Amino acid sequence: MLKAKKSLGQNWLVNEKIVEEIVAAAKIKRGEMVLEAGPGGGVLTSALLTTGAKVIAIEKDDRLEAVLMDKFGAEIESGQLKLIHGDVLKFDPILINKSYKIVANLPYYLTGEFIRKFLTAQAKPSAMTLMLQKEVAERIVARDGKESVLSISVKAYGQPRLVKTVKRGNFRPVPKVDSAIVIIEHISANNFKHCDEKKFFQTLKAGFGSKRKKLKNNLKLEGEMLALYGDKRAEDLQLADWLKLCANR
Repeated sequence: MLKAKKSLGQNWLVNEKIVEEIVAAAKIKRGEMVLEAGPGGGVLTSALLTTGAKVIAIEKDDRLEAVLMDKFGAEIESGQLKLIHGDVLKFDPILINKSYKIVANLPYYLTGEFIRKFLTAQAKPSAMTLMLQKEVAERIVARDGKESVLSISVKAYGQPRLVKTVKRGNFRPVPKVDSAIVIIEHISANNFKHCDEKKFFQTLKAGFGSKRKKLKNNLKLEGEMLALYGDKRAEDLQLADWLKLCANR
C-alpha cells in the first residue's frame, strides 16, 4: 500500500470486519447507486461492489487512481464501478441522475463541509453512512443530551444515528483519535415546506450566538415565542422548537 498523505487526511481502514459493518449499516440493495468519497486502496469499494450496487468512487489522490483502475478493471469495464479522479466537494450530485446513497470513510478535516454540501444539494442522497471522528459523531447525535448548531443542522434534513465506535487501531496510519460510524437516514428538505431554509439557519445561528445566554438575549422574541422560549437556552431546544421559532419570525 502507498504511504498515506497527511495533506489529504488519509487514514485507511484495515479491519475488514468494520468494513462489513459499514456496508451492513448502509443497507445497500443490488442495483442501488452508491457514491463513495475517497476510496483509498479500495477496501470499502470492494465490499460495496459485492452487494451488487453500482458505485461511483471519487478519489483526489492521483497515485491511487492507477491502483484502483488496476484492482477494479473488470468492474470498471462492466460499468458497475465508475472511478472519478477529482475533488468530491466539486462534484455535482445532480449528474448521478437517480436516487443514491453515500458511503464513505471521510478524512476528518472534510467532515463539516462534506455533510453540508450533500444535505443542502439539490440532488440529495437518500442516506449517508459515514466514518467520522468520534467526537464529531457524538455531537451530531447530541449524545450528551445537549444540541448544537451541527446536530440541529443535520436533523433538519435527516435522522442521524450512531452505529458504533471504532478504535483508532483499526486504521493505518493510526490517527490520534477514535472514530465512529454514523448513518443519516430519510434525507429530504421536507422540514422547509413551511419554514424558509435561509431564515431557519439565520435563526439557529443567532440563537447559538452566545450559547450560555437565554434566548431572549440572543433572539428578538415577542408574544407566544417569548413566553415559550425566552428563558430557555439554545442547547435545550429540539428541532421542532427551532422550526416553530423560524415560522414565527
